Amino acid sequence: MAIIIVGFIVLLLGVVIGRSNDSFRRFGLPVRLIGIGLMAIGFLIASVIQIDAGYVGVKKLFGKVQPDVLGSGLHFVNPLIEVEKMDIKTQNYTMAGQHDESDKSFDDAIRVLTSDGLEVTIDLTVLYRLLPSEAPRMLVETGANYTDKIVRPLTRTKIRDNAVYYDAVSLYSTKRDEFQQRIVTSIDDDFKKRGLMLEQLLVRNITLPASVKAVIEQKINAEQEAQKMQFVLQKERQEAERKRVEAQGISDYQRIISQGLTDRQLQYEQIKAMKELATSANAKTIIMGKSNTPVIIDTKN
Repeated sequence: MAIIIVGFIVLLLGVVIGRSNDSFRRFGLPVRLIGIGLMAIGFLIASVIQIDAGYVGVKKLFGKVQPDVLGSGLHFVNPLIEVEKMDIKTQNYTMAGQHDESDKSFDDAIRVLTSDGLEVTIDLTVLYRLLPSEAPRMLVETGANYTDKIVRPLTRTKIRDNAVYYDAVSLYSTKRDEFQQRIVTSIDDDFKKRGLMLEQLLVRNITLPASVKAVIEQKINAEQEAQKMQFVLQKERQEAERKRVEAQGISDYQRIISQGLTDRQLQYEQIKAMKELATSANAKTIIMGKSNTPVIIDTKN
């Protein structure tokens, strides 16, 4: 546009010079030609627009936004049209307490109240992108800075609205995925109404109050001690069962022996033992008394 203006000025200057009566009059035609050439070059440059990959172009004519958009590549447009390039790639916005992680230079974590009245701090990241067909409407209704005007306040509000359905401990542990999915569902509809597509919401960290942390740690320690005691008791039960089975086996053995042995059987076993002694190679003398209990004397020495 600047070249067109310069060319127009040069053209007017050539016209003025051509109408003068002095010696510069002969330069009027060349100056006019130069002005026309500059204007032609300016119109040509202004008519060619390049849109980079990942962007769309929104056309504005005298402040009025046109409904159609320009995709990536080269385009020939009206040189009087101004093209606003808008990013349609996936973008992320992080709200966290750590300055090196957050998109803000201050503590931007979200502090919410749970159903049990405790304050919980949440760090999260929102992945989103602008819908190409909605770029003109976004530019008219919100402008190019839709992250601070839509993404940040809407996300923080939905986080607070949904956190009240959970207690602090459940939000931190068992209900974390459910809480995240609930936020995604509620935010997705509002984003679509405003021309944005929510791709993913990542709950990075949930920080509980110090008092709640201490209670959780005590509960975990107690559960671990209980599990350890259950293991010890189980081991003792198994050892007691082993001893009971062993004692029962000994008792059963003794009962079988006492019930199965008779006097005749004992006498028979005694005779067998004496016979083995009598046939032994060792020199010995066997004396039988009235009690039928033998006295064995070794006479080899």
